[in-house]
Amino acid sequence: MKIYTRTGDDGTTGLLGNERRAKTDPIFDAIGAVDVLNAHLGLAASIATEELHKQLQEIQSRLFDLGAELAQIGATPRTIVSVQEADVAILESQIDAATAELAPLRNFILPGGTELAARLHVARTVCRRAERAALAHENRPELLRFLNRLSDWLFVMARLANHRADRPDHIWQPRT
Repeated sequence: MKIYTRTGDDGTTGLLGNERRAKTDPIFDAIGAVDVLNAHLGLAASIATEELHKQLQEIQSRLFDLGAELAQIGATPRTIVSVQEADVAILESQIDAATAELAPLRNFILPGGTELAARLHVARTVCRRAERAALAHENRPELLRFLNRLSDWLFVMARLANHRADRPDHIWQPRT
């Protein structure tokens, strides 16, 4: 099987349901942002602990599902339903468990710290971009909640990575 099809050479790409749209169509901003997020999670997973690596891979699979759901935007009926409320609940449970290990957050913190934390912070910002792009289209509330909660999860996991490496949060020092 060849990796190239040449079908996109005319500036269009296919959605599920055999519809083709210009590659500049805004739906591809959402699909692309989810893809970029997935790649950043893979980058973070490459240096993560075994536990976090497994969590990131599970999230990557859900994001692949989510991208497929976005790709059927014009299809009727939509046959792919990606994330569910249970996926949101899993993220919340993991956030709660990690937060219990951390000092309470009393200030804004700067992204950074360990390499793993920095990668997770970058992924968090990309997740917010994906969320904004998905909001521009008619999507299920669970899909939008998942992306919103995932950015929270990434923030907390970045803090946890720093904490476990004995690196303090860097507090934002506003100019006075």
